[in-house]
Amino acid sequence: MKSPYMVLEHISFSYHNMQAETIALSDISFYVNKGEFIAIVGPSGCGKSTLLSIIAGLLTPEEGKITFPDMKDSSKPQIGYMLQHDHLFEWRNIYQNVTLGLDICKCKTSENLEYVNEMLKDYGLWQFRHKRPSELSGGMKQRAALIRTLALKPDLLLLDEPFSALDNQTRLYVSGDICQIIRKEKKTAILITHDLSEAISLSDRIILLTNRPAKIKSQIPVKLSVTERTPLKARSAPEFNDYFNLLWKELADEDQSRTICTTA
Repeated sequence: MKSPYMVLEHISFSYHNMQAETIALSDISFYVNKGEFIAIVGPSGCGKSTLLSIIAGLLTPEEGKITFPDMKDSSKPQIGYMLQHDHLFEWRNIYQNVTLGLDICKCKTSENLEYVNEMLKDYGLWQFRHKRPSELSGGMKQRAALIRTLALKPDLLLLDEPFSALDNQTRLYVSGDICQIIRKEKKTAILITHDLSEAISLSDRIILLTNRPAKIKSQIPVKLSVTERTPLKARSAPEFNDYFNLLWKELADEDQSRTICTTA
């Protein structure tokens, strides 16, 4: 049996200030397989983004560790982090924006530039490469942000609600585009989302967190009987409503428990 790509073991983390300690995460353990698309959902404020920041190395856990079993000498993979907003710079055109990471890392080689050019062509942005971000739709800007992230060829993609700023119709199409890009590039990805339908339609497995301090409440493998895994077609799968109702009930139970704790 192949070893997992990434293993989180007993991760705990707290925020501290002069007044108090706030425990955000408590004893989080799970694994991610190579090429797997994981969605993490949970009540608002439970610590989902904190967990993603720990995986990215931006925060250090107080307890526990993250390992990559197939990597030697305790090395870590190249990580790409896509945030809620595109954060494209208006004073740079789209081509200059998507090659920004290559500029910073001083790796603007002909091979890397060709890779960027191919992605711009494949994902419908080549003819807009000389435009400013304000001249593009929200969905096009998110595709540009993803190309900028992929330009450095990361092994692991972390997606922190990257579609939340889009309207519902655009969100549906763009999430499908980006999911197809990620699967085509055979990337391992972890998505934070509040949208249950999005989690079901995009991911291979859903990790559900409890209220803060967050623990893992359940892990749900997603298997949909559709030939093409797009957000639209996934929503028409006969199993879709069962997954949605299960997640909704689990989250409703968390909301109820939080209300009881608050009023007790």
